[in-house]
Amino acid sequence: MQHIKQYVDEHRQRLLDELFALLRFPSVSADPKYKTDVLHTADYVAQKLRDAGADNVEICQTAGYPIVYGEKIIDAGKPTVLVYGHYDVQPADPLELWKTPPFEPTIRDGKIYARGACDDKGQFYMHVKAFELMMQTDTLPCNIKFMIEGEEEVGSSNLAIFVKANKEKLKADVVLISDTSMISMEHPSLETGLRGLSYLEVEVTGPNRDLHSGVYGGAVANPITILTKMIASLHDENNHITIPGFYDSVIELTPAERTALNNAPYDEAEYKSDLDVAELWGEKGYTTFERTGTRPTLEVNGIWGGYIGEGAKTVLPSKAHAKISMRLVPNQTSDAITEIFTKHFLSIAPANIKVKVTPHHGGEPAVTPTDSIAYRAAQKAISESFGKEPIPTRGGGSIPIVALFEAELGLKTVLMGFGLDSDALHSPNEKYDIFNYYKGIETIPLFHKYFAELSL
Repeated sequence: MQHIKQYVDEHRQRLLDELFALLRFPSVSADPKYKTDVLHTADYVAQKLRDAGADNVEICQTAGYPIVYGEKIIDAGKPTVLVYGHYDVQPADPLELWKTPPFEPTIRDGKIYARGACDDKGQFYMHVKAFELMMQTDTLPCNIKFMIEGEEEVGSSNLAIFVKANKEKLKADVVLISDTSMISMEHPSLETGLRGLSYLEVEVTGPNRDLHSGVYGGAVANPITILTKMIASLHDENNHITIPGFYDSVIELTPAERTALNNAPYDEAEYKSDLDVAELWGEKGYTTFERTGTRPTLEVNGIWGGYIGEGAKTVLPSKAHAKISMRLVPNQTSDAITEIFTKHFLSIAPANIKVKVTPHHGGEPAVTPTDSIAYRAAQKAISESFGKEPIPTRGGGSIPIVALFEAELGLKTVLMGFGLDSDALHSPNEKYDIFNYYKGIETIPLFHKYFAELSL
């Protein structure tokens, strides 16, 4: 551990400067206007893998944005770790809510503020620098492969094609991902599962054109009004989702599992204070940990229609739209949930409007085993680095490719993230603690060390 800390201390400023250079690329995969920036980001990642000592570094083309691949095979008889991450980021909108520009990384109170600081540039780059550290100190104990993609934030559709076509290239013993969170640096944790996702868009159409709200209002159905009523009906008074069949495949936690999950440190007053909300909201009968990690949800991610410009325009709009995501738990599948949502949403539409449902992307839930060699290696690494045992938790987010890796490569995944739930992922003023960044670089080599030792 001493040689690790010494290397990080000696190169502290450079490690930070390189991350800042990566964060300055506006690699927004969802917006075509950033295409050139996304491609330049892939070039930067590839070069940094080469600089760190990786062999066979490639920028692998796909039908969308490329996948950066690199490897270091020190001994075919040793175990191999496949590191996954993504270099694309969420859109930075709304820009006016950022205290400093999203692609000009800024340090405030020991935290790096920038889009992608935590999700996922700061986290995957820890692995590149940890690899560099092991190469420079001649301590790499196992083989390592990197697969860093550019479309995670838009569904990773081309990654699936790449994985299926490159099974030999990606052959490994475990996948290691840092794209998740810990409870806190005082209470380190390891996520043992992720929820799946069904993401879609709905469109409600009333009249064939926008109408004068004085001339037609009260005589013609307003699509915005109808859409909001339809969305409101998707939850009952207990915040239970009302779509028939939605919970049919959900496996309830046992009392022992619920007790273990809720033993993790939690301060509800602090939770509410951080979000500036007076009360929490969710499915009746479940705790916050259960609602955010083990229960399926349905959320409206965006809603629009009519006139939203400056001043007033008395219009009865022709159309209204909403983007809706459903987080899924083990035993649910994205295709099945998308199908029953579509069927239900069409069935509750009144005759005075037309409804269109467009699926965007989905992913399957995943649970990682806690008795595997890889998980035990992560436990030992965190225990040594932090001085305390990590707490097993369930993640509320989705990384659809975890299920893909298991289905196509037969590999389980270790989710060893160093972010925090309060890091404003997908929101203005996203941040990542400098401490967490360096701590990740210090901890990751220990994972490789113990994974190699326990695999003997």
